[in-house]
Amino acid sequence: MKNNQQTNPDKLGIFERWLTIWVLICMAIGIAVGFWVPDAIHPLGQLELAQVNLPVAVLLWLMIIPMLIRVDLKELKHVGDHWRGILVTLFVNWLVKPFSMALLGWIFIKYIFVGILPANELDQYIAGLILLAAAPCTAMVFVWSYLCKGEPHFTLTQVALNDVIMIIAFAPIVGLLLGITNIHVPWDTLFYSVLIYIVIPFIAAQVIRFYVLRKHGENELEWFLKKIHPLSILALLAMLTLLFGFQGENLIAQPLIVLLLAIPILIQVYFNSALAYVLNRFIKEAHCVAGPSALIGASNFFELSVATAITLFGFKSGATLATVVGVLVEVPVMLSIVKLVMLTQSWYQKENM
Repeated sequence: MKNNQQTNPDKLGIFERWLTIWVLICMAIGIAVGFWVPDAIHPLGQLELAQVNLPVAVLLWLMIIPMLIRVDLKELKHVGDHWRGILVTLFVNWLVKPFSMALLGWIFIKYIFVGILPANELDQYIAGLILLAAAPCTAMVFVWSYLCKGEPHFTLTQVALNDVIMIIAFAPIVGLLLGITNIHVPWDTLFYSVLIYIVIPFIAAQVIRFYVLRKHGENELEWFLKKIHPLSILALLAMLTLLFGFQGENLIAQPLIVLLLAIPILIQVYFNSALAYVLNRFIKEAHCVAGPSALIGASNFFELSVATAITLFGFKSGATLATVVGVLVEVPVMLSIVKLVMLTQSWYQKENM
């Protein structure tokens, strides 16, 4: 990803712009199928290998491999160009965000909402929130960076670095936080998730990227990415329909759950984006770095969190539902942060705090 992607990344497409609407449509379709024709969807939940659901694995690969093809590991050579912004983003992504989400989940689920949410699902909801915050987004952040006029080399470098760190850090962070909150997690299943949902698609994406670039060049790579983008979208919609098909009974019985789970997610996203933004200003980093830093710092790799929740806890679990709520609020929340970043640009660029 060089000249073309760095200077003019894709704008927010129709699907991305209305992602919340598509999620609601999938919710309606999934609930309808799960309620009226459950035999058409429930057998898919039984197709497992080593505790990994095969339909979910295939759909996830179709979802994220096109996104990961955009990651250029050569951009890691630019780490030193904006090292202060890189350090801030890494600090928020890996040392603040997962832990702040675990704390918020514990406060809201165990105390504030304890009398409202189903008692047998409380730990599951916390687990889902932890999974949602345990890894930063690797795809939509390119769009957010473009919309806030972010420095493209910084965004490319940060995403590449986060992807490498995620391979190493995702499982230990999730295992640690779930253990602290007294939620049992089978470590072998967690590592299977990392292998299947991170390592394999990451390697596959880099092999495809290398092959296309070597055979056809940069322009053909961009053409190829645009051609396979609809496949990624269809896979996401199919997975969401499956999820809501299995969650239909819970949602019909407790529609308030979605709203309540969204509250700690919203607080966490706005808190971490503000923290990254203010820290960048404190260290006098340029606004074109602070903007994408705030957005990457607040973003969630919801595809990975959903798949891991299914693997660890099952389709019908509260953990899976909590991660799906993250999908539901993703676009409107991130667009609001883009708006705030642009509205505060003049304040940010003042010499003094």
